[in-house]
Amino acid sequence: MTNFRVEFAALLLGALTVCGFAPLHLFPLPLATMALLFVLWRQAGTLRQAVRIGWLWGCGCFLGGVSWIYISMHDVGGMPAPLAAAATFLFCAFLALFPALAGWLFKRWQSGSRWRDILLLAGIWTLSEWLRGWLFSGFPWLTLGYSQGPPSPLAGFAPVLGVYGIGFIVAGLAALLAYAWQRLAAWAMLLGALACGYLLQQVAWTHPVGAPLTVSLLQGNISQDSKWDLERLQDSLDTYARLAREHPAQLVVMPETALPMFLDDVPNEYLDGLLASGPTLFGVAVVSRASGKPESYANAAVAMPAAGKFQVYAKSHLVPFGEFVPLGFDWFMALLRMPMSDFSPGPPHQPPLAIAGQQVAPNICYEDLFGEEILRALPQATLLINLSNTAWFGDSLAQPQHLQIAQLRALETGRYMLRATNTGMTAVVRPDGVVAAALPAFTVDALTAEVSGYAGTTPFAYWGNTLVLLLAACALLPTIRVRFHHSRKI
Repeated sequence: MTNFRVEFAALLLGALTVCGFAPLHLFPLPLATMALLFVLWRQAGTLRQAVRIGWLWGCGCFLGGVSWIYISMHDVGGMPAPLAAAATFLFCAFLALFPALAGWLFKRWQSGSRWRDILLLAGIWTLSEWLRGWLFSGFPWLTLGYSQGPPSPLAGFAPVLGVYGIGFIVAGLAALLAYAWQRLAAWAMLLGALACGYLLQQVAWTHPVGAPLTVSLLQGNISQDSKWDLERLQDSLDTYARLAREHPAQLVVMPETALPMFLDDVPNEYLDGLLASGPTLFGVAVVSRASGKPESYANAAVAMPAAGKFQVYAKSHLVPFGEFVPLGFDWFMALLRMPMSDFSPGPPHQPPLAIAGQQVAPNICYEDLFGEEILRALPQATLLINLSNTAWFGDSLAQPQHLQIAQLRALETGRYMLRATNTGMTAVVRPDGVVAAALPAFTVDALTAEVSGYAGTTPFAYWGNTLVLLLAACALLPTIRVRFHHSRKI
């Protein structure tokens, strides 16, 4: 193929990979698109072409999969359309540098040995994704392993290796097909991996603890342009008060910043009214005491038990540009209408909140993208709850993709993940990663369900990402060893 056709194919393969994620859930597709990407890398004539192939694959994937960033900046944030489009492209182009780096490393170290190159591809792909999920506070959205949530059999590896471990397996199988798709042994290994994943799904890594409880997850569907409007504040308060009153439960959960004000400013009689519906966990801004500055504030989840004092979880992993301003980007934030966009982070280690007889580990908005950070509350936590305000992303792929991320967190920890969101998707995810119930997006409603707390420790909860990083590093060793011996001879 000509260079143009190769590079267009890479762009198309990246875009097609998005179909493997929610909401389409075509989980076999990323295996095929990754195998074809690896074929293009293997056949690339130069390092520069391998880099271009990886970068264009990344552009296709991220422009297709996270273009809802434009909605946040333009439709909701009010940034002029040309600037929002340019910022979205630059962000996706930056994310595409990570598969470009993987392509450069592979072509640089390609040995020509089938098995060494298969291991090399699996290792460098996994390490590049992990780097993307860590560098500059991280953005692990569309990490390959998320495409293999239920109903994929490979979801069974999540409690053992986590989402990066599943990505390692998918990349390894894709590399195997890229090099040996005509060999029976390659297909036997693929079927073996699927069978192993299926068998792991039958293992109960954790167990219910305590009596089941009813939960009521409230979805107020408050538009972002009215959320912080003082003239419409009472409408927000009335909406959630009514939902709580009409859907009482042993635990009532409201979304991120459901009360668009500071906790100290919420009338006591309003809180008493909420408590009449049951112990309540709600999102609200609180004055931050972590930074020591009285003028700073935190994005928080506040537990209001039937008896006792408030308990507060302050969000620790903040969203760049959405919740804090990176150094030197004040000019950029001036172009956006983003109230409450300079939060202070909470401490990284915070104890679970004791409420409704459970030890609840809250996480706010996209904190649930970072699986290893969720583990900080384990094994004490019996229940995971995500509070999100997804009004920022409109009617886009962000909502089903975020729910799919929650499915992996439930699998990795062996616990229920409850999601209370402003506009969707409010849902109950079982410890096996299956969505037990969900509300339609953009509706004012409450999801009431019976859930159980869970105790015990999955293998992933015990060792986090350490094991998969060791596996990825070991996959590079055969190539490194050969190159080391070759350099010594020279």
